[in-house]
Amino acid sequence: MDFLTGKMGLLIDLLISWAPKLVGAILVLLIGLWIIGRIMKFVSAGLTRSGLDKDVVPFLSSIIAVLLKVMLIFTVAGIVGIETTSFIALLGMAGLAIGMALQGTLSHFASGVMVMIFKPYKVGDLVDIQGVVGTVEEVQIFNTIIRNLDNKKTIMPNGIATSGIMTNLSSHEYLRVDLNIAMPYEADFDEVQSLVKTAINNTPGVMSDPAPVVEIEKFDANNILLAVRPYAKTEDYWDVYFGTYKNVKAALGKSGVRVAYPRTDVQITERAR
Repeated sequence: MDFLTGKMGLLIDLLISWAPKLVGAILVLLIGLWIIGRIMKFVSAGLTRSGLDKDVVPFLSSIIAVLLKVMLIFTVAGIVGIETTSFIALLGMAGLAIGMALQGTLSHFASGVMVMIFKPYKVGDLVDIQGVVGTVEEVQIFNTIIRNLDNKKTIMPNGIATSGIMTNLSSHEYLRVDLNIAMPYEADFDEVQSLVKTAINNTPGVMSDPAPVVEIEKFDANNILLAVRPYAKTEDYWDVYFGTYKNVKAALGKSGVRVAYPRTDVQITERAR
């Protein structure tokens, strides 16, 4: 009986000594959670006003909220009297080990966040990234999904996508369509130029301003290579690309202008006797 009474007294003394710390820790926890809630409302409103994607705002808000709550937990643990130095060191070592194991994945994650914030490209843009040309279908945290021109799906890690030169073909209102047409040497350039320009202007989607350009690019062994440069809006690019070739071929054929092809002329001379 005396043993139990002594233990009860010890427990009561322990509770009395810990009571102020526990009460203080609980108050700090409750007040801290309330303050974090208020802070997060301002942060979410600020991120929304900044023009970020709707999918990015909750993601960044959740990261900030987690960081603030972790700081609050460490503060409460310190008030109670829990030794946090060793815990922080252990947590840091674990984080370092996990970071080294997931180094590549974390790199893709960081790159994905940068893409979402700075928007070098967005969903729906026509891009050329690391030699992959296509339309961006989705920007994820770790990967960018691109639909190629041949309708194949390319999943590119964000770390790779942002590690080289990126060309956003949709960043401007219109694009120049680079085409080449081979003209025989014996054909009249002015006539061919006029035919090609007429064919270009009859192609749906070709812009009149800037005006299309048809000029000689270089002289090959078998033909004259013409630089044909119409302009089109981004969404009309491929219609103009294929439509121009089709109309030019039809116009040249109708006018009797042969398409250049490799050939060899053989001349036979009779030796004088």
